[in-house]
Amino acid sequence: MSSASIQNAENSSPYDLEAGFVAYPLLFQQSATEAPELEVLQVEGAGVTWAELILDVNKVANFLTSRGLGRGDKIAILARSSREYVTVYLGGLQAGVCIVPLSGMASSEQLAGMIEDSGSKLLFASSSTLDLIEPFMGKLNGLAKDAYIAFDFDKEGWASFKDVIEPMPTDVHVADIQPEDAFNLIYSSGTTGVPKGIEQSHYMRYQHVLRFSQMGLEKGATTMIATALYSNTTLVAMLPTLALGGRVVLMPKFNVEEYLRLAEQEKATHTMLVPVQYQRILAYEKFDDYDLSHCQLKLSTSAPLREHVKRDALERWPGKLIEVYGLTEGGIGTVLNATENPDKLASVGQPGMGAEVLIINEEGEVLPQGEIGEIVGRSDAMMTGYHNRQDLTDEMIWKHPDGRIFFRSGDMGRLDEDGFLYLLDRKKDMILSGGFNIYAADIEAELIRHPEVTDVAVIAIPSEEWGETPLGLVVLAPNAKSSEDDIQVWVNERLGKTQRVSGIVTRDDLPRSTIGKILKRELRDEYIKQSVS
Repeated sequence: MSSASIQNAENSSPYDLEAGFVAYPLLFQQSATEAPELEVLQVEGAGVTWAELILDVNKVANFLTSRGLGRGDKIAILARSSREYVTVYLGGLQAGVCIVPLSGMASSEQLAGMIEDSGSKLLFASSSTLDLIEPFMGKLNGLAKDAYIAFDFDKEGWASFKDVIEPMPTDVHVADIQPEDAFNLIYSSGTTGVPKGIEQSHYMRYQHVLRFSQMGLEKGATTMIATALYSNTTLVAMLPTLALGGRVVLMPKFNVEEYLRLAEQEKATHTMLVPVQYQRILAYEKFDDYDLSHCQLKLSTSAPLREHVKRDALERWPGKLIEVYGLTEGGIGTVLNATENPDKLASVGQPGMGAEVLIINEEGEVLPQGEIGEIVGRSDAMMTGYHNRQDLTDEMIWKHPDGRIFFRSGDMGRLDEDGFLYLLDRKKDMILSGGFNIYAADIEAELIRHPEVTDVAVIAIPSEEWGETPLGLVVLAPNAKSSEDDIQVWVNERLGKTQRVSGIVTRDDLPRSTIGKILKRELRDEYIKQSVS
């Protein structure tokens, strides 16, 4: 296996096989056998039953095998969310290959680098991503001329997905999958160069199934998903739903009104959303007109869910609300059951199933509860390593004095007396002003309380007097009357002397990634250029 390995770093197996292991394809084959007539997947109003879907999954697996692909090989998908996308994902897993889901938000140059870095043998695509592919088509090492397969278009140089799988047999052949085998390779976001490839094993993905089962996801669930299929946020909810006998309603493009309409119509019991989606849904003027009474569990991840949004969701949206904090790399994982802990809404919860979280200082020493430092963690669900980058894998690791492997988060935080974790900032985003450490999250928590502020980000900008100083960037509600000066005075009256913002800038919006994270690096670059020009 070419991936950099945690096993190499610790010289021992990261898999606790006493906890049990079932290969994912066996789980979805069982779901299909038990409920063949269940409409297991719906995309844009078109539903497909297990009986229909599993035939195509089997064909994909047999097609890949016919191409000589199996355990250790990789295939890439760069496409809009669709039935075909899900079919290739499941069929690939069944053949034992590792799936490489690629983001349509990356540049052509980055995508070419990721495909070559992964060693993918095939590329599946939709018409929506053609413009990204054409600059490098036919030029990449490892991708033969007949390696390009089209989901929804006809074009020279591309094989039709329907044509390649249609003649394939529908016999069920599941590869001899081992726990350490690569399940998928997910590339982290980045603006320059080739992002890091995070290799997740079959064992890690099975742990996700166990965790979601513990949280109440079970047979008969209908899970609404409105994030892209290349995102771990999507996969971590969709895959366990399919494995546990539920059905998935997949939205290729998020729209508040359409989400609410579908949630009501399909009687959604579970959903996975990112914080910006919760904000937009709850702010929708007709939200209370929709019947969401079937909802049992709402999940939020990928970025902190602000306290006031959690409170609003608890008051107006039926079902439990659970926030999950973790990394695509795994290791670190906390769970906040907001419904049961309304007095801890500022936190991201306590360590989840099989997880341990500690706070360390710059010297790598464990800090007591209440003290601020870098968050590190370990769990039963940890990546194999960064693909082809043992150096970065080693940098990710912090070793406990007893020899156990923990992952560094790069996030600053503290644990309270009850073991609840409070996030403060990315370590690299911490503001050092006049010798004091300032955490943007503390300032943002105050700014968002302003009655006319709907969104906020605090960044560091250069200061001749202090080295760095905090700048508040805010989005105001329609018809807001407060000026930038008004808001600066208001928030500084509520902050400590060392935390006070040097200015407030109003904006129409804040740049976000496709899963809703505020892109602070872009904001810093923008305002640093302004401050030195």
